[in-house]
Amino acid sequence: MATAILRCSLWLILLHSITNLFPATRQWSYWFRTQVINGFLQPNFRLGENSFSILSLLTLLALILGIVVSSGGLANFLRSRVLHVEGLDRGAREGIAILIKYSLIFVGTVVLLQIWGLDLSSLTLLASALGVGVGLGFQNIAKDFGSGIVLVFDRPIQVGDFVEFGEFQGTVERIGARSTEIKTLDQVSILVPNSRFLEQEVINWSHRNPVSRIRIPIGVAYGAKPTEVKAVLLNVSDQHPKILSMPAPQVFFTDFGDSSLNFELLIWIAEPHLQWVIKSDIYFALETALRDRGIEIPFPQQDLHVRSGALPIELTPEMQALLTKLAQNQSSS
Repeated sequence: MATAILRCSLWLILLHSITNLFPATRQWSYWFRTQVINGFLQPNFRLGENSFSILSLLTLLALILGIVVSSGGLANFLRSRVLHVEGLDRGAREGIAILIKYSLIFVGTVVLLQIWGLDLSSLTLLASALGVGVGLGFQNIAKDFGSGIVLVFDRPIQVGDFVEFGEFQGTVERIGARSTEIKTLDQVSILVPNSRFLEQEVINWSHRNPVSRIRIPIGVAYGAKPTEVKAVLLNVSDQHPKILSMPAPQVFFTDFGDSSLNFELLIWIAEPHLQWVIKSDIYFALETALRDRGIEIPFPQQDLHVRSGALPIELTPEMQALLTKLAQNQSSS
């Protein structure tokens, strides 16, 4: 963008210099320059009792942009330096920073417009027209913006929470005015409209209390001692550093399966986003521990029982006649 502006400026300077070299074009250059300057500097727009030029309006837009950038910088400073020192959790820091940012933008814009001499009451008709436009053409945007405000105040999800939303699972990284950024376990950022969090079911593994229980099913071959299997499962879970000791792990004998004795290990963790890593570690450790104890992990199998009968096999008269006929045909050929 800056490069394009610089190129246009250079071309205009070059064109101005060329036109000033010739008397025939010098007059046209002077007239064009005068019209451009007057068009930018003369108050051509009237709002209420005040008139504004294009240059003043551009300056006003630049100042409003400066307010937006400054508010964002101040909110980031409070989030990373002040609120972090106070010991607030990540979700609370993000919520406070968002409220401060948009409050500063709103108050700063209103104060700037008043200082600029722009009567806000003169914008009532324009605001009404924009309201109708938002209601008709930007319903989803307005709904997402309102949902973002609800998420900030009600806090069903917060920045840093591990959530499961449809087929996606990840950590909430940012709650914006229109959408929420979720970073999945594959480190892929997904932008979800805020309204979808209020319209659909969301599993928040970190809501209020991040401690969660996960289930690890396992089956062993018939002939293994259930008490020994239970001891192995509890011993493996006690050795993992990410598994909580309180509440204590539990083992349930759930079923006599077709080819296995089925157990279920229940463990508690404080980091839900690591549950797949913890499950994998437990399965690795269980395979080694069970193999060392001589306890087999069975594979699906079926036993085929053949009912015994009399030998030789007795044939029906029809079958005997058919076999005789086949033998005669074979001998004649």
